[in-house]
Amino acid sequence: MAESKKMYLNMGPHHPATHGVLRIELELEGETIVNATPRIGYLHRGIEKIAENRNYQQVIPLTDRLDYASASANNMGYCVTVEKLMGIEVPKRAQYLRVIMAELARIMGHHLWIGTHALDIGAMSVVFYAFRDREMIMNINEEISGYRLTPTFFRIGGVAHDATPKFIEMVRDFVKWFPKGLGGYHKLLTENKIWTTRTMDIGTISAEEAVNYGLTGPSLRGSGVAYDLRKAFPYSSYDDFDFQIPVGDKGDVYDRYLVRMEEFSQSLKIIDQAIENLPEGPVTVDDPWISNPDLEEVQKDISALIRRFMIHVKGPVAPEAEVYHAVEGAKGELGFYLVGDGSEHPYRLKIRSPCFYLASALPRLMIGHMVADAIAIIGSIDVVLGEIDR
Repeated sequence: MAESKKMYLNMGPHHPATHGVLRIELELEGETIVNATPRIGYLHRGIEKIAENRNYQQVIPLTDRLDYASASANNMGYCVTVEKLMGIEVPKRAQYLRVIMAELARIMGHHLWIGTHALDIGAMSVVFYAFRDREMIMNINEEISGYRLTPTFFRIGGVAHDATPKFIEMVRDFVKWFPKGLGGYHKLLTENKIWTTRTMDIGTISAEEAVNYGLTGPSLRGSGVAYDLRKAFPYSSYDDFDFQIPVGDKGDVYDRYLVRMEEFSQSLKIIDQAIENLPEGPVTVDDPWISNPDLEEVQKDISALIRRFMIHVKGPVAPEAEVYHAVEGAKGELGFYLVGDGSEHPYRLKIRSPCFYLASALPRLMIGHMVADAIAIIGSIDVVLGEIDR
């Protein structure tokens, strides 16, 4: 009997279906994957080290560049960790505005996922509809912050400023429109024979294995584990809102797809409750060393100008302590381990990236499948390399 000859194939780091600069070394027998080795590090920017030389407020823009597809969720994770370290209680109105921005970011990230995932597998129309709806959220971001992709709207102790009437109107318009847009995605994909053939029973992982690999977010819930930090350890008033945790059954590519499709609806439900029940009151903590004076006050009062300058240049001092806090990002558990040393900047910042664990599970998901299935599997876990490499 002739000896089987294996072929070695580099998928990435410039392959569009790897969703960033991810390289996977595939070992093939024919078109069947017998081994897969992810290679990361092509997008390393040293965010955690840079944070040690910035004050606490100055680190916020760095976090936007982690999962840049859903930036506000990263801001949420970092800010609540710093507030836990400093013992800051954020005003209720600011908490609701944060929830609105974080859930819009989740939807925005899922828009990028569904558009590119469908495009990878061969469904071209979906990306145009998804980006049409994503554009509405980017316009909302621009209205509230001036930026479309990386809003940097959160601040230690609250948010940059209060919501404008136009922002509230735009959010309401999106909540009203999007169920119709989501129905269009379902019509194009959910019962499409080509789509179900390419996704069902592909990349299956059991609940026990998913937990052992450290998977979180939609990829864990797709395997039937109803774990969501917004429910398990509520933060920023998430316990005020009524929403469900969608879960799958088999843990295959199709289940992970269905979970995220339902998450669209659940996030929309949270946003609707938050915008319609937005509390009155301040949007930042009442602390002169943490909260910025209004620009109008700055233009009239020299002491307000000096205080604003000192907050941005020096920033607040954190106690000597260490904390960990995690939030439910678009991809899963996004955690921040933060060490304060009594100065204005972190002594140590370590980020727990959900995508790092997702990428580590790729060999388990891919082995035994075809090369074409590898494309569907990568799309189904929705990795972002800006968060893995940092």
